Amino acid sequence: MTTPIRDIFTEVPRTYEFLNHSLTFGQDILWRKEVARIVAGGGGKLWLDACSGTGELTVHLSKRASPDAVIITADFSVPMMRKALSRPEAGRVSFTIADVTRLPFRNESFDAITLSFATRNIESAGNLDTCLAEFHRVLKPGGRFVMLETSQPKHRPVRWLFHLYVKMTVRPIGQLVSGSSRAYAYLSQSMRAFHSPEELAEIIRTAGFLEVTF
Repeated sequence: MTTPIRDIFTEVPRTYEFLNHSLTFGQDILWRKEVARIVAGGGGKLWLDACSGTGELTVHLSKRASPDAVIITADFSVPMMRKALSRPEAGRVSFTIADVTRLPFRNESFDAITLSFATRNIESAGNLDTCLAEFHRVLKPGGRFVMLETSQPKHRPVRWLFHLYVKMTVRPIGQLVSGSSRAYAYLSQSMRAFHSPEELAEIIRTAGFLEVTF
């Protein structure tokens, strides 16, 4: 993934989780729990948490996983992964420094793959098609790929309010708390420019995934 995206994620680990919770009014915690529930419902013994960051989703996956399940993470940001390694749940997780466009895993390795709040970053770097192809490669036949991401609201009034909220809160509050104007200017812009659910679902289908729902 490109250097500008990498650099952004070296600036925000200290305040990343606090801002996620604050800007979504705590809803992101519930969303991650739901992702973990869906993954656990599909069973399997080997799960990959891609672009795992500070390990927020990884924690929920570890709580849902059976005792003999293995959870592997993949992320390119060493500062973010250092924070993930400090979590009490880190002991049962295998952490991997890796670029998700070139995953160091064999074909058809994983029963489930998760990706939370990273699709926009991957697309901004021009790597979404490559990344989805890699996920498809390392996912077992019949496995589950579960993506958590913001998208454009369908109805115009709601979309207008969403864009207004993002513009008026994400950048100024993110900059104030984190001290990084670049990171949250980028976040604000990428959220407002991202796909609708229907568009994203079609991109995922084109990558070879079946039964895509949202």
